[in-house]
Amino acid sequence: MSQLPMLSAVQIATDRVLLRKARDADRERLIELQTDPEVWAYLGGPRLREAVEQRLDAIGPANVTATPGVFVIADKATDDLIGTLELKRRAADLPGHVTEDGEELELGYLLRRDAWGAGLAFEAATAALRAAADELPDQPVLILTQTANERSLRLAVRLGFQPVSTFEHYDAEQTLGLASLHSFKA
Repeated sequence: MSQLPMLSAVQIATDRVLLRKARDADRERLIELQTDPEVWAYLGGPRLREAVEQRLDAIGPANVTATPGVFVIADKATDDLIGTLELKRRAADLPGHVTEDGEELELGYLLRRDAWGAGLAFEAATAALRAAADELPDQPVLILTQTANERSLRLAVRLGFQPVSTFEHYDAEQTLGLASLHSFKA
């Protein structure tokens, strides 16, 4: 595990979403998110429900977000889980880096289908990136998505990431986007 600094916030609020740590009450919506074929269409396919249930039983739903920079995205009005967001270090042994040592910050997110198209991923990602920009030194931030996932590529550009390269991983072409963390300062 990286010893580089990470986002320490445990909760970040916006007008419509709340980035927070997972709770036991999120279990069923986490399972639905992890097993939805459309959500996972560009991520290697959905997880098997039994496997997701076993993992949650083993670690507990609250521990899904125990790592710094990992959040549930909740609807602010209802507190229902609508997705997950991670701003964590990209493992050095994975492809897709812009520094020699790797371990750059990497943004990743999943949203339930019923939350698609409302700008909630943009709002959640912007909030996490702004919080990190206020707390951490300037550094590269990565976003990776399967090149075929045009919606995610458009969101990455809208967030301020610039495509810098492509590479093969998980039997598909991936696009690597890059931004400077301090470009997200409010």
